[in-house]
Amino acid sequence: MKTKFLVLIAAAMIFFFNSCSKSGSTSQPASNPNSIDITGMSFPASVTIKQGSTVTWHNKDGIAHTVTSDDATTFDSGTLAAGSSFSYTANTAGTFTYHCNFHSGMKGTLIVTQ
Repeated sequence: MKTKFLVLIAAAMIFFFNSCSKSGSTSQPASNPNSIDITGMSFPASVTIKQGSTVTWHNKDGIAHTVTSDDATTFDSGTLAAGSSFSYTANTAGTFTYHCNFHSGMKGTLIVTQ
């Protein structure tokens, strides 16, 4: 009985750590690039929007995340609770990489075109 319990705990830990290290591997669908879903402990690998547009991240995971630009000054959602959203108006063209402060494997790129 104790062995089965330990195996179950080990399997849960492996799943958790693999989930935390996953980064997004796909681009956001073109249908609405201004609405980004945070799901499965990941961001889309990249999203492209027009300069002057507002983009909104929706935390659809069951735990808190952040949406923080890698330079820590362009945008920062603070703690984004499960079910919450964060919006940013992209007034400057460029490529902005971002991450979750709580889960180092969660990374994405916001591309803002003119």
